Amino acid sequence: MSKAQDPFYIVKEEIQDSIDKLQSSFHQWERIPGGTGEQVHLTKELLANCESIAWQVDELDKAISVAARDPSWYGINEVELENRRRWTSNARLQVADVKRTIGAGKENDNSAIAIRRELMRLPNSQQPDISDHYSAKNNDDFVESESDRQMLLLKQQDEELDELSTSVKRIGGVGLTIHEELLAQEKILDELGTEMDSTKNRLDFVQKKMAMVMKKAGAKGQIMIIIFLLLLFIILFILVFFT
Repeated sequence: MSKAQDPFYIVKEEIQDSIDKLQSSFHQWERIPGGTGEQVHLTKELLANCESIAWQVDELDKAISVAARDPSWYGINEVELENRRRWTSNARLQVADVKRTIGAGKENDNSAIAIRRELMRLPNSQQPDISDHYSAKNNDDFVESESDRQMLLLKQQDEELDELSTSVKRIGGVGLTIHEELLAQEKILDELGTEMDSTKNRLDFVQKKMAMVMKKAGAKGQIMIIIFLLLLFIILFILVFFT
C-alpha cells in the first residue's frame, strides 16, 4: 500500500497541519501581554486545540497498536511501525510542551490577580486616630463640665463607629461570598466551553474518518452501509416501541 493510500499518512498529515497551526497560535500567544482579554480568549482556544490534537494522536496510536499485532496483514514492517510510534510520541511531546507552558502562564496571571485582590482587602493602616482630633482641645481653657460633655460625645461616636464597623464587615462578608460564587460560576463556564470545543473537534475528526471510509468503500459499500444502518434503526424502533 502506497503512502498516498495508507490511512495512517492521511491522518498524520491532518494532525501535523493542526500541530503547525497550534505552534503558530502559541507564538502569537507569547507576544500578547498577560491579563488582556485577547490573551484569555487565545488561551482557551489553545487549550481546546491541545485536547483535540492529543485525542487524535491517542487514536492514531491505538491504530498503530492494532497494526503491530499482524504487520504483514497491513503490509508494513517493524521499521515502519517504529517510525510511526516515534512520530506519535514526538507529536504528543509538542502538544504537552505547549499545554504546560500555557498552564504555567495562566497560573502566574491568576496568582498576580489574587495578590492584587488581597492587597485591595488590606486595611488602611495610615488612617489618623480619631482621638487626635480631640487632643488639641484638651487644654486648661475647658472647664470640667465641658470635658465631661466631650467625653460623652466621644463615647457616642465610638458606639456609632462600632455599629458601622459591624455593618461594613457584614456587607463585606456578603460581598466576598458573592465574589467567590461568581468565580466558581466563571470556572464552570470556562470548563464547559472547553469541553464543548473539545467535543466539537472530536466530532469533526470522526466525521472526517467516516467520510474517508465511505469514499474508500465505493458505491456498493455505501449502499450496504446504508442498508445496515436502516435495518439497525428498524430493529431499535421495534425494541423501543413494541416491547
